[in-house]
Amino acid sequence: MRIAGVTIPEGKRLEIALTSLYGVGRSRALSTLSALGISPGKRGKELSPKEESALREAIEKFKIEGELRREISGNIRRLKDIKAYRGARHAKKLPVRGQRTKTNSRTVRGNVRKTMTSGRRKLEKT
Repeated sequence: MRIAGVTIPEGKRLEIALTSLYGVGRSRALSTLSALGISPGKRGKELSPKEESALREAIEKFKIEGELRREISGNIRRLKDIKAYRGARHAKKLPVRGQRTKTNSRTVRGNVRKTMTSGRRKLEKT
């Protein structure tokens, strides 16, 4: 089954399988399935064609996948353009939401350290 250009895994339970769509989490998947009267424990291959089309229509009412990604990147671009603090943090690839940077956020800053060794250098063989 394909929704918004993404293939939904057939073997997984629907509540989990729907989360493979960008913009659909567990809560949105569960609420959509309950609104349609489909059991969340059902697998994708067990759906009838009628249920499948109803599910596709219900999910495509939300902003998902490319449309959502475009909106988010547009919001970030807008913050950068108006030179907001959050936009500057995005531009510098630093944490945006007030997290500390002295000790954490190494991966965001690109300062990934390997685990510490004994400190002794290996002797070179001549």
